[in-house]
Amino acid sequence: MLAIVLVMQFFRPEKNTGGASTHDITTKFLVPERVLTIFKTACNDCHSNTTEYPWYANIQPVAWWLNNHVTDGKRHLNFNEFAAYRPYRQFEKLEEIDELVQVDEMPLQSYTLIHGDASLSAEQKEIISSWTKVLRDSLRANYPADSLLKPKRK
Repeated sequence: MLAIVLVMQFFRPEKNTGGASTHDITTKFLVPERVLTIFKTACNDCHSNTTEYPWYANIQPVAWWLNNHVTDGKRHLNFNEFAAYRPYRQFEKLEEIDELVQVDEMPLQSYTLIHGDASLSAEQKEIISSWTKVLRDSLRANYPADSLLKPKRK
């Protein structure tokens, strides 16, 4: 068993340590500093192109588990790619951010157990909620209503 664990240490997933941010949410929308601060503390490790890895991310199989979380998080929402999303997806994601934060589904409990500062206060949730509502209103004002609906599959 020990030999297997030792061999596993040589097989590491690629780390999420940067990438293009030409489509960052801040290139299209005003994101107040207090929202950026919340995102940096509670969201960006899994929802951006840059993860700040803890020391234990160098140990297998923990690194694979973390990589799975980051990959899945970015698949659902990536703030560094947000401006490239179609308007309906931006609208949908802003709605989901608000909803998931309000019902304490984001950030994940497995994340906040280790990153206590990522647990959101009622005030932080309200900041995010207000901000997402302003952006959704802006999208409604700048795009036809049907462009904010997910296209139906044919």
